Amino acid sequence: MATYAHIPSRENLEMTETSTRLPVGAARPEHPGGYSGEDELLNMYRDRDDASPMLNSTTSNLNASKMDRAGAATIAAGSKMKRGKLLKIMFAVAAIVAIAVAIALALVFTVGKKKSSSSSGAAEASATTGPNGGLGQSGTSGKSGSLVTMADGSSFTYNNNFGGDWAADPSKPFASGGKAQDWSPRIGSEEWKWGEHTIRGVNLGGWLVTEPFICPGLYEKYVTNDQSITVIDEWTLSQAMGDKLAEEMENHYKTFITEKDFADIAAAGLNWVRIPIGFWAIETMNDEPFLVGTSWTYFLKAIQWGRKYGIRIYLDLHALPGSQNGWNHSGKSGSVNFMHGVMGIANAQRTLTYLRIFTEFVSQPQYKDVVQIVGMVNEILWATIGQEAVQSFYYAAYEAIRKSSGTGAGNGPFIAIHEGFQGPAIWEGFLAGSDRVVLDQHPYLAFMGDPNSTPESSAPKACEWAIATNQSQSVFGVTVGGEFSTAINNCGLWLNGMESDTIAGCSVWDDWASWDSTVINGLKQVTLASMDALQNFFFWTWRIGNSTTLGTSSSPMWHYQLGLERGWIPKDPREAIGHCAQVLGSSQIFDGNFPATATGGAGAGTLDPTAAASHPFPPATISPSFSGTQIGLLPTYTPTGSLKTLSAPTFTAAPSATVGSGWNNAGDNEPAYVPVAGCSYPSAWDAVSAALPTATCAGS
Repeated sequence: MATYAHIPSRENLEMTETSTRLPVGAARPEHPGGYSGEDELLNMYRDRDDASPMLNSTTSNLNASKMDRAGAATIAAGSKMKRGKLLKIMFAVAAIVAIAVAIALALVFTVGKKKSSSSSGAAEASATTGPNGGLGQSGTSGKSGSLVTMADGSSFTYNNNFGGDWAADPSKPFASGGKAQDWSPRIGSEEWKWGEHTIRGVNLGGWLVTEPFICPGLYEKYVTNDQSITVIDEWTLSQAMGDKLAEEMENHYKTFITEKDFADIAAAGLNWVRIPIGFWAIETMNDEPFLVGTSWTYFLKAIQWGRKYGIRIYLDLHALPGSQNGWNHSGKSGSVNFMHGVMGIANAQRTLTYLRIFTEFVSQPQYKDVVQIVGMVNEILWATIGQEAVQSFYYAAYEAIRKSSGTGAGNGPFIAIHEGFQGPAIWEGFLAGSDRVVLDQHPYLAFMGDPNSTPESSAPKACEWAIATNQSQSVFGVTVGGEFSTAINNCGLWLNGMESDTIAGCSVWDDWASWDSTVINGLKQVTLASMDALQNFFFWTWRIGNSTTLGTSSSPMWHYQLGLERGWIPKDPREAIGHCAQVLGSSQIFDGNFPATATGGAGAGTLDPTAAASHPFPPATISPSFSGTQIGLLPTYTPTGSLKTLSAPTFTAAPSATVGSGWNNAGDNEPAYVPVAGCSYPSAWDAVSAALPTATCAGS
């Protein structure tokens, strides 16, 4: 079965036609659960009967807040003034010309110009870091040019041309941290202001939840295995690894993303990361083969690195019990057993407990300034699960999280919900009055069903997302592009799953080393258009690992690091500002004013009781065909179990540091959902066609 896996500015370059086109046969992959080419992903931003008037408007987006524009203009003007003054000084004071030149260079290259990718920041070396989870034994900080020594003893030179710095005091591990760029607020001492600051982020895909197309070398090692297991996802990979599971997975976690990546992400002009994580960071049940807990250890490292380099984190629950979409990045390919099928409710109940556990940890004062968004579910399969069940779970999860965290600004993280590939418009009015809910959209050009896509035809399509995004931010609230890529087709090794057929004609799109400037510049227009349209964005993904078979990486249009090096990703993401206005000729700017409840202001957390009552959990129907009295017969778990807590980091240089208990709110003490003792359950991962029980099980 083929499965969906992940599945220069215009004033400098006018887009021109190229003979390089999407190869014949590069069609959109099939999807489980009847997810056909006529599905919602194809039409999520256009031709909707229920679209708001804004979506049918002829206006387009200018992806820049007024502050971004004003800031860029001010910086440019300031740079010119400083140069003029320095020239006068140099002519007037010839005796100290060498000093004047040095001062001039420092001023010019650290002012923070809008486009400064070719400049080098002023070097300011500092003491190096050492062991202690990546932190040294004494208070340290540094700017561009300083040396950083990581926990394993290796070192690198911190380079940041955007005025960023790093800061980590081993004796005070929760003190103020670094500043990603001079335009991004410092973690720990400067507040992230929604509507003023812009998320320019990247996903760390394939790290704590593996995907074959992102880390092919890890999978290639076990394609042939002693147990004759067909490896297609992390479930089967874990089984194939057998007694080497812990060793292999920890080595992957340790090497695929490191502290240096966080420094490089800041150096790329980015200020957030979205980190996918699986439920097995907490626990597994029954025959679930995943490695338990180790991924959480590395997420804790990510929090430390994020603080150190000024990178905020969106924690995304990417893989849910039973699978929310049947795709390999949910942990197990195949059927959807989350809010669908006989075990759909039980798997959702289990997830509610896990969301509380994650939320309680990141709501602690030691961590909440770094981890500021928690996503309740990644890419829920609306087409299979259905609107009623999706929205029922969203209400239940929202209420569970806010009961844990409390409401109002500063009480727990923002909560992200995925739009189910429906586009933003249909979510207007949903969860009205809710506190700090983010709408996360994943518009992928690669899977929108156009077999004739070229870079030139694709960039304007990305700009079409802008109007819906602006409308959503004005009416719903914070709206982010949690995933997107430069890809204009679905070419790439295992991009469509390890069992998918090879697509004829894709070799040209995988041979990135042979791309000429026309292809590279055309793809850059796609990147800029996507960034500008989505405004607050997270590119998927930071890196693609090498294939041992190919000897290099595949799927280049999904590889931020490679694109940054080769040119189809901008050196400065602010280059995207205004791109869609240039392409479409008109604009409608989001003014930065979200609804008050969207950022924890007046009325936040006051849900409309009528709307809440219309979204009960469990819902009145569960697909594929359960309703009425049948809902009461579906297997469920019971809230009688002991609550688990996530472990905190240890700091050798600060053994008495208060690291938290893992549970922020002592009043959140409702027991965990667990199986009813004495009751038998069908497989939590393969129960769509299981027989409906004839009576409820009361247990023993």
